[in-house]
Amino acid sequence: MVAKKTEIEQTIEADETTYTARDIQVLEGLEAVRRRPGMYIGSTDQRGLHHLVYEIVDNSVDEAMAGFANRIEITIQKDAKVTVRDNGRGIPVDVHPRTGRSALETVMTVLHAGGKFGGGGYKVSGGLHGVGASVVNALSSWVCVDVHRDGKIYRQQYERGKPIGDLEVVGKTQDTGTTTVFLADTDIFGDLDYNFDTLAQRFREVAYLTKSLKITFKDERDPSGKDELTFYFEGGIVSFVRHLNKNRGVVHSKPIYVEKQVNGTSVEIALQYNDGFAESVFSFANCINTVDGGTHMTGFRSGLTRVLNDYGRRSKLLKEDDANLAGEDVREGLTALISVRLAEPQFEGQTKAKLGNAEVKNQVESALVEGLTFYLDENPSEGKKIIEKCVTAARAREAARKARDLVIRKSALEGTTLPGKLADCSEKDASRCELYLVEGDSAGGSAKQGRDRRFQAILPLRGKILNVERARPDKMLGHEEIRAIITAVGAGVGTSFDLARLRYHRIIIMTDADVDGSHIRTLLLTFFFRHMVSLIDAGHLYIAQPPLYRIQNGKEHNWVYSDREKDQLIASFGRSKNVSIQRYKGLGEMNPQQLWDTTMDPVKRTVLQVSVEDAVKADEVFDMLMGDAVPPRKNFIQAHAKSVKNLDI
Repeated sequence: MVAKKTEIEQTIEADETTYTARDIQVLEGLEAVRRRPGMYIGSTDQRGLHHLVYEIVDNSVDEAMAGFANRIEITIQKDAKVTVRDNGRGIPVDVHPRTGRSALETVMTVLHAGGKFGGGGYKVSGGLHGVGASVVNALSSWVCVDVHRDGKIYRQQYERGKPIGDLEVVGKTQDTGTTTVFLADTDIFGDLDYNFDTLAQRFREVAYLTKSLKITFKDERDPSGKDELTFYFEGGIVSFVRHLNKNRGVVHSKPIYVEKQVNGTSVEIALQYNDGFAESVFSFANCINTVDGGTHMTGFRSGLTRVLNDYGRRSKLLKEDDANLAGEDVREGLTALISVRLAEPQFEGQTKAKLGNAEVKNQVESALVEGLTFYLDENPSEGKKIIEKCVTAARAREAARKARDLVIRKSALEGTTLPGKLADCSEKDASRCELYLVEGDSAGGSAKQGRDRRFQAILPLRGKILNVERARPDKMLGHEEIRAIITAVGAGVGTSFDLARLRYHRIIIMTDADVDGSHIRTLLLTFFFRHMVSLIDAGHLYIAQPPLYRIQNGKEHNWVYSDREKDQLIASFGRSKNVSIQRYKGLGEMNPQQLWDTTMDPVKRTVLQVSVEDAVKADEVFDMLMGDAVPPRKNFIQAHAKSVKNLDI
């Protein structure tokens, strides 16, 4: 028997199933940007906040690349306003024929409006989408643009993307250029916490990539006035390569430089081999750091392998029975910059992480083949050093392959519980599993007892692992603790690393809160950055945050994770005499239940996700901290000594 629906039930059903034009929401103007900011700037955290600055600066850089500007000034004011000033042509202010408003207002308030589409305003540009200025406007509580042009100073102001007045003339001038001042919206970004060093690194890269462009960056939030830098490099990307290799021994004294125009695309390449083992190759398109590479990177790699194999054969440095050099052989110890400029770049997404133009691969490859072949023929002694470096790398690769195969075979023979000290979890779905890399057997024992065995695996590490920054891959794979990590993670290592084979989607580094713990954590981060970087890029690597203190007030106890939190808590107790403070220097000082409650319980714990925001800067830092050169490391320690708190030795 079917019960008859009441009138109310029929009405509810109609409301749930009817889908008409009235249900389609139309977001006017820049409202869509404010509603979904992540679609345009990637995120609303500090990275997204910095992206606002990059968008405005990139517009000024486009003027410099077009030959109309040679100076950019960026200032972070005390009230968190950001000023970007250039001496370019100035944004046009005449009436736009389609919108009926000034070109300036059109650029600032209409998505996909700009001078970078038809090719008339710019031959090459980093801001190809035409959304940069308008997105910054939409995500700012206040914006003011001054245009110096045609002997006049024009000004218009905006609030949350909307003009608060007409374009007006506010003065006379002999100069040209654009000055943009914006205050990011705290409703979207929260605290406006700009990081001086992160922004400075980006501006340094831009100056390297744009010869004779002077960039001045000042942070007025620093009362000492020390945070002011000027970047200017006549040598361009050759200077960039020298900068990256400054702490490394080099195989050949001068970087090799290739420059060529190929079918309207400008190709610049600078490369130099060093005596290290890491590959430091970075690509840029129209001054945008394409962190995920793209067709220009593919063309560079294929061209490099082809040229060195051909030269090695012609010069008899590679014997007839020798196998060809592989791509990883010719890139070991290589520092290189690839910079292309093209009229119609095809980036993947607004954050422009990868270049997709198919034609660029052949353009870069042909330019490199011609330029590098000429260099090697003209400099046979340098060519010999490079080939010998690559041949040594090939031999080490073969030794590493045998060691890797041994690790894989051993894993297959001994089952999924390898390595023996790994306490695995029962869950088989990798997306639900996590692996703790724990410092020491004592802490490992507590972690094994305190964990949730269903989804948490524990791998205790004995002592400090090998510093892979100073070791060849074959030596690295011969290290017992590193082999244990590779086997436990289950996805291979280096070029054979495959995320699809990952056994745990959360790899969590858990070390003591002292000097040794920090060193072990740094050694592990170096290993993952150099040999499993895609694990980091995919968001699978984390750092556990164990408590620093256990503070007891009478029968009540609290776990505290920072000194600031400790001071606030003690102050809240007033003049209580029953306060006791226990400082934890090691994980082994906590019993299994305490370790679970504070550091391993997903409901209560705090973990930091590891990410690589700037690959160039990360490469420099790991080389400086973990490489062979001592003076740069000493200088770094001396410069930052006063910033260290609670140094436990």
